[in-house]
Amino acid sequence: MERKINNSSLRIREVLSVLSLFLFLAFLPEPVFAQKAPPIIDMHLHADLPPFEVPAGTPAICRPEPCEGKGKATASHEETMRKTLEIMDRNNIVKAHLSGLDPEIMAKWIDAAPGRFIAAPFIFQPDEAGLEQMRSKFDEGFYAGMGEIATQLNGMAPNDPKLEPYFALAEELDLPTLIHTEGIGPELPGFRTAAGSPLLLEEVLVRHPKLRLYVENSGYPFRDEMIAMMSQYPQLYGDVSTITWLLPRTAFYDYLEALVRAGLGKRIMFGSDQMCWPEMIESGIQAIQEADFLSEEQKRDILYNNAERFLQITLGNE
Repeated sequence: MERKINNSSLRIREVLSVLSLFLFLAFLPEPVFAQKAPPIIDMHLHADLPPFEVPAGTPAICRPEPCEGKGKATASHEETMRKTLEIMDRNNIVKAHLSGLDPEIMAKWIDAAPGRFIAAPFIFQPDEAGLEQMRSKFDEGFYAGMGEIATQLNGMAPNDPKLEPYFALAEELDLPTLIHTEGIGPELPGFRTAAGSPLLLEEVLVRHPKLRLYVENSGYPFRDEMIAMMSQYPQLYGDVSTITWLLPRTAFYDYLEALVRAGLGKRIMFGSDQMCWPEMIESGIQAIQEADFLSEEQKRDILYNNAERFLQITLGNE
């Protein structure tokens, strides 16, 4: 009988202990109970669909083919925006460089998330009339960045004279400027791999020493050329965008590790280049977080710190 009483007392104490723990957790202040993920800056978002047709539901592009892409293309600009903002909130992406062809579509993004985006014009076909319209948007304060300058998709190299006024304007206004200069791109008839050599940026950087320029995918696969250019020109940065999810993971890691081993880890920034596949934002973040050759400090540099320095802003989120 005495043993039964002792067992009952023990069970009562166990129940009370569990109940006390539950009440303690339930009344914790919210910041302690549910901590946010560390902040991230995405240096490569698109507000509207790419300048090429992607039917809704199309898997994300992948290289080298044959391969199987992941994710499904969105059906509209509105769906792209909604899903992108959801993923940004879920992963605590506090700032993003957002480029687009249509200012009206970009305005919807800015209205949906005030203060979240650095709006910038997507440049596909350079022309004087477009440049003048663009300047007015900068004067209004609508645009605060330049590019993606994607003229390589038409076979135009970055040192083409037609791009000179754009670089001059970006230097004059001290704009963070994104350019597509690399060896891979969409399967467009005008695209030329040779026009993506980072060495073709040298004339631009010499002519515009104060230009804040960063290169899509850090010039992949031109590893040695990109290391040379970044080592010589400290104003040149690189992002890691589609190569975080478009390439086999081993190929991406080989390239990123080479840049880090060359001492360039403080000048590499995260960018998702989500286009119409918002799910790829999280794939890109995961690729950085799972890189076992990076220290925690180096991961935070790529995901946040380097972009904050490049943008010359202080968000106070770290």
